[in-house]
Amino acid sequence: MTDAPTAAQRTFRDLLHAQRVWDVELPSFDPAAAPRAPLPLFHAWFAEAVAAGQAEPHTMTLATVDADGHPDVRTLMLHDADGRGWHFATHATSAKGRQLAARPYAALGFYWPAQGRQVRVRGPVTVCTPAESRADLHARSTGALASALVGHQSEVLGSYEALGRASDAAWERAQAEPAADVASWTRYVVEPHEVEFFQGDARRRHIRLRYRRDGGVWERELLWP
Repeated sequence: MTDAPTAAQRTFRDLLHAQRVWDVELPSFDPAAAPRAPLPLFHAWFAEAVAAGQAEPHTMTLATVDADGHPDVRTLMLHDADGRGWHFATHATSAKGRQLAARPYAALGFYWPAQGRQVRVRGPVTVCTPAESRADLHARSTGALASALVGHQSEVLGSYEALGRASDAAWERAQAEPAADVASWTRYVVEPHEVEFFQGDARRRHIRLRYRRDGGVWERELLWP
């Protein structure tokens, strides 16, 4: 037997259930006309998300597995998508960096509600060369470099004041040394073995097109929503 919901819980549920999905005109998608490989379709959908005014279309979720075999997930930025795969970067010493070192496999998720679209990517993760990681670091803004210089990602923070002091020092260094190196900064690539494109439909007849790599060939198949 469960306790009766509190007033706060009822308010939350009412608010939750009042929300609507895709209160916009959704684009059409003909999976039969999709390209033979997933990358061109991803590039096209990304450009269309930008044109539709999707906020931060380059953000994605990254799912990894921890030492106990439990899933972990967070949101971060896409740095590239090319013939090698989907690129991102982080500290090798962070939680996700340690998890990828132990189990180099990940899943990515993109959600573009402006068009009712999702893209899911799964596959093994490889580490880029040190030169690529340095180039990635220095292609970013001063603020991003300062954040990388602060380091200690995922470690326990003793106080917010400690973060303020470290951040101020990092900003000063980033401005004075724009070529400063951060040894732990690492660029990664998710090599896609599966890529799924999801096009939402107002009547819930969603289109799901999955690409699966079979050797050097991409196989395409539709999935029930």
